[in-house]
Amino acid sequence: MAGRTGTRLRRVLNLYLGLLLFGGGLGLMFQAELGLNPWDVLHQGLAGSTGLPLAWVVIGVSTVVLALWIPLRQRPGFGTVHNVLLIGPIMATVIEWVPAPEQLPVRVGFLLAGLVINAVGTAMYLGAGLGPGPRDGLMTGLAARGVPVRRARTLIEVAALAVGWSLGGTVGVGTVVFALAIGPLVHFFVPRLRVPPATPAPNPAPERTPSRLPGWLTRGTVGEPSGPVRHAPAGEPV
Repeated sequence: MAGRTGTRLRRVLNLYLGLLLFGGGLGLMFQAELGLNPWDVLHQGLAGSTGLPLAWVVIGVSTVVLALWIPLRQRPGFGTVHNVLLIGPIMATVIEWVPAPEQLPVRVGFLLAGLVINAVGTAMYLGAGLGPGPRDGLMTGLAARGVPVRRARTLIEVAALAVGWSLGGTVGVGTVVFALAIGPLVHFFVPRLRVPPATPAPNPAPERTPSRLPGWLTRGTVGEPSGPVRHAPAGEPV
C-alpha cells in the first residue's frame, strides 16, 4: 500500500512539475521572437486579432480542442484538465516577468533553452500517466479512427500553423527548429522520466498453523517412534 501511495504522489508531482516546465519553455521561446511552435502561432494570432489576454486564448483553444474529443469518444484524465487550466497562465507569467532579449545570441539561447525545457516538461507530464494534453488526445483519437498517427499529427499542426499565420502569428526559424527537434527530444526524455508502476508488495509467508494432533503424533511420522526406542527388561511389558 505504501508503495502505491508513493507512486501516486510521484505521478502528481511529475504532472505539476512537467506542466510548469512545459509552459515555462513556451514562454522563453515566445520571448526569443524567432518563431513559435504551430499552436503558439495560432494563440498569438488569435490574441492579436481579438485583443484577449494570451492566457485566456490558450485556455479557450485548449477547451475547444478538448470538446473535439467527444465525437472521437476520448476521455480526459486528471492531467488533461490541469493541462487546459495551467499552461496558459504559466506561459503568460513567464512572458510578463522575463524580459525579451535584444542581442541575437541571447535570443538563440532563449529559443534553445525553451525548446529543451519544453521537451523535458512534455516527457514529465506524459510520463506521469494521468492523461494526455488536449492536442495529444485529439491525435490519438484520430489514430483510433484509422488515421495514421504521423498523418494525424501533421494535419493538426499544419492546420494550427496555417490559421495562426493568417492571423498574424510569428513564424520563423524557431518554428522550423521546434518542428524538427521536439519529437526526438521528447522521445529521448520520456523513458528516462516516466514514473514506473508501483511494485506489488511481496506476499507474506503463510503462518504455520499449530497442529491440534496429540504430541505423540506431531513429533514424528505417524507409525514411527517419537523418541529413542526403549527396550524393556525381560519380563516387563513394553
